[in-house]
Amino acid sequence: MSAALLDAIRVASRRLVREFGFMRPTLAGSDLSPSSVHALVEIGSRGAMTAAELSEVLQLEKSSVSRMLRKFIAHGQLCAGVSPRDGRSKTLTLTRKGRDTLAAIDAYARAQVAGALEKLPADAQGKVLHGLSNYADALEAYRRGSVAPVPAVSIESGYRPGAIGRTVEMHASYYSRTVGFGAFFESNVAAGMAEFVSRLDHPRNQIWLALEDGNIIGTIAIDGEDLAVGRAHLRWFIVEDGRRGGGVGKTLLAAALAFCDRAGFAETGLWTFSGLDAARRLYEAAGFVLTEESTGTQWGKEMTEQCFIRAGGNVAPNEP
Repeated sequence: MSAALLDAIRVASRRLVREFGFMRPTLAGSDLSPSSVHALVEIGSRGAMTAAELSEVLQLEKSSVSRMLRKFIAHGQLCAGVSPRDGRSKTLTLTRKGRDTLAAIDAYARAQVAGALEKLPADAQGKVLHGLSNYADALEAYRRGSVAPVPAVSIESGYRPGAIGRTVEMHASYYSRTVGFGAFFESNVAAGMAEFVSRLDHPRNQIWLALEDGNIIGTIAIDGEDLAVGRAHLRWFIVEDGRRGGGVGKTLLAAALAFCDRAGFAETGLWTFSGLDAARRLYEAAGFVLTEESTGTQWGKEMTEQCFIRAGGNVAPNEP
């Protein structure tokens, strides 16, 4: 991890704290402190909690939580009853006044989030949930000294709405940043994808999408028609920024190559360029061999272009 990345995330975290209002004495349009707002939200979302449970969730000292709860009970926001699980503990629930306060907090927060999401493109809104959830999980895992949960990713074949645009977006974002490709490259990816998708009903063509919570985070395609007879063309292999190295690319590649083997292609080829070392390791582990290397400009600027070939029927190491 670079120092620049760490510092950039710290800057973004501080901005979030300020934009949400945690630097102010009260939060969410109420007259309550940030910790008090969080206490009401957590008790309301769970229906009932003990003081010990609330202390654990909020990561606050038990004495601080006890003082806060006494104020809530005195002001008629909470009521306390005997816990059915432990007669020595009291269960805290919201009163009618507490529910009204929480409803106002929720309305304020929903309006704030909705207003922010409206400033983003529709396809970026899911990324906010993905990024914040994963970062929160990782922070908790670091605090606890445990391993952060891995989000479930599924691989599905075939077109789905947004596949073309998402594939183009991921390619343009990654390659503009890493090698300086521009409009020529992006337009070629878009045109090629659009033409290919029109042929997906042909049995020797297929596309696979890596999905997380319904969002496309990776793609790969096999075009069985644009090369010589019996040759498959592996195209548009990309995984979203921040998701590489977690096995998504390897799983996509395995799905595509299994399709090639079932279809009986004599060989599968792909074109790339030098410098993409992580991708090359994936290709070579799956049985691809570098067969050609020369200078070219097919992506809009001069690069050392490479052709890799995998003979039909190869089985990648450790593949069942």
